[in-house]
Amino acid sequence: MINVVLADDHVLVRDGIKALLEDQGGIIVIDEASNGKEALEVISRNKPDILIVDIRMPEMNGIEVVRQINTSQMDVKTLVLSMHDSEEYVVQAIQAGADGYLLKGASKEEFIKALNKVASGGKYFTGDVSAIIMKNFVNGTTTAVTGKQTPVETPFKLTKREKQILSLVLQLKNNKDIAEELEISKRTAEVHRFNLMKKLDVKNLMELNNKAKEFGLV
Repeated sequence: MINVVLADDHVLVRDGIKALLEDQGGIIVIDEASNGKEALEVISRNKPDILIVDIRMPEMNGIEVVRQINTSQMDVKTLVLSMHDSEEYVVQAIQAGADGYLLKGASKEEFIKALNKVASGGKYFTGDVSAIIMKNFVNGTTTAVTGKQTPVETPFKLTKREKQILSLVLQLKNNKDIAEELEISKRTAEVHRFNLMKKLDVKNLMELNNKAKEFGLV
């Protein structure tokens, strides 16, 4: 019997995964969590075989949960189940020590295959994710499959100027203020700000602030 803990902030998602898994036989969902901190508490209390964890969650994101599990040497496998296939998320999840990375659009068959592979001590990364891992392996930024990595570049590959802009934007400074502080034109400040928002894939200040905190950009 494979004992599983589900960590996702959406109840409907957890209900769907639980129904799918327990319909298979040999798999039981022993507990659930709606945020990262709760996930760590649940794991400590129940000691499951596998944690299935989403990335974007309140309190603590899934990547940090995986990192803490591995840092604390908890005897639990981790399978990231996410809607995100961006390179930043994938590389950080692997660096944190995830045993598998699967997209929420995966088929039922692939999901069960991934779960069993990870439960048996193997690694499982869906096709698109494997391509990203291989690319980084070739570039020397991560070691594929083994879970042992060398440091990767700053998340989202922000330039020095973009980091300065990010810091000032989060201080609620407008483009005119930013231009004066960095001694650049207002138009240049606007361009940097636009590029920053585009790189981080955010649409407003709140999203920018949340993502900056999530990835330790400030």
